[in-house]
Amino acid sequence: MTNITLLDGSIGQELVKRSASAPTPLWSTNVMMEEPHLVRAVHDDYFAAGATVATTNSYAVHRSRLERVDLADRQGDLIKTSVDQAVAARDAQGGGQVAGALGPLLASYRPDLTPDVALATERFAEKIAMLGDRVDVLLAETVSSLQEAEGIFQGYAASGSDKPLWMAFSVDDVDGTKLRSGEPLFVVTEMINHYKPAAVLINCSLPEAITQGLPILTDCGLPFGAYANGFTMISDGFKEDAPTVDALTARTDLTPEAYADHVMNWVGAGATIVGGCCEVGPDHIAEIARRLRDAGHTIV
Repeated sequence: MTNITLLDGSIGQELVKRSASAPTPLWSTNVMMEEPHLVRAVHDDYFAAGATVATTNSYAVHRSRLERVDLADRQGDLIKTSVDQAVAARDAQGGGQVAGALGPLLASYRPDLTPDVALATERFAEKIAMLGDRVDVLLAETVSSLQEAEGIFQGYAASGSDKPLWMAFSVDDVDGTKLRSGEPLFVVTEMINHYKPAAVLINCSLPEAITQGLPILTDCGLPFGAYANGFTMISDGFKEDAPTVDALTARTDLTPEAYADHVMNWVGAGATIVGGCCEVGPDHIAEIARRLRDAGHTIV
């Protein structure tokens, strides 16, 4: 059958769930500062469930976010911690990859913020350098506009990194053929053809919306895939400045079995990189792994 890369599920949201502390605008970065052992535990659980990729808890570790609380000087140390924990879990597992997470420069689901491309280039290049050589791939996540993507692509080029770049775009939850910015997803294929990353994905959107948009990515001629979130919607409250995750609500109908149904449909459409995003946990990944094996696929 097909070789499938099985990503992990939620990292940041899973850490917040497991933490003894109340959510803060620093999200999972705060958990990593106060309870770093939880990061390793989350990675271990995903590997045990069948995942072959550990995504570093560096999604939100951006200078712009840390500056709000006078912690910008800790960015390098925090990114190192995120890589340390993922690498340790991977080594204990005896195989797999580490994906260095690159989240939006300013905020998730906020294409209206349109970070300056020159600044984004500088900041992403800096962050990629901090992730270093111990990551196997670079995973740019929840990219909500073409301008955000431009900053990431240029930052990657400026960094001089030789690590493969996987680009994961976030689509509108009502119309999955559009980015959250409203820009048509088919325009992404033109950008992908120009910059030629190693893979292209859709992430952190409703699985139903991803199913709408995923066929468009087949035109890129690259490995493609998807990993959805389990939110009911992205609320207006979460789109305010410095929100906390308690402004979001998890779906109750997206059981491991129901989510695996979506994933298997994506695999049937040609996706070779799948997993989960926010509110998709180890039980979901275990069910996907079981279904992939039962269908005769090889998890790599």
